[in-house]
Amino acid sequence: MVLLLALVVVIAVNVWLQHKPPSPDANSLHADILAGRSGAEVTFSGSVIGDPTDSGGHEHILVRDQVGDTLELDYNLSLGRRVPVHGGDSIIVHGQLYIDPAKVGVHCLHARTSRGCPEEGWIQFAGVTYS
Repeated sequence: MVLLLALVVVIAVNVWLQHKPPSPDANSLHADILAGRSGAEVTFSGSVIGDPTDSGGHEHILVRDQVGDTLELDYNLSLGRRVPVHGGDSIIVHGQLYIDPAKVGVHCLHARTSRGCPEEGWIQFAGVTYS
């Protein structure tokens, strides 16, 4: 019986460890940008540049990551509540990288989103996760 209980605990710990949120990695993000890997899943921390703007039902948040890349976050307001950030705030982001000729950004920032987003995304700010 003790052996069975120990096995269940080991399995539960392994499952829990595999479901931890990804850690921020600005160097991997930078490598994805340089390689033009649009569609890559990225996680990074950064500083908000100015106040967000709204356009077409989306909140656009400009962020500078730790290595100096500037990215636009494309956050759909019909899928999540507004992220109350302002210039200078620190955030952590997980989503899908997109590279357009005019800009680099991250979308798929929600738990529920379009079929083109294979993983759930989120923005963490001040201890709260927005998704």
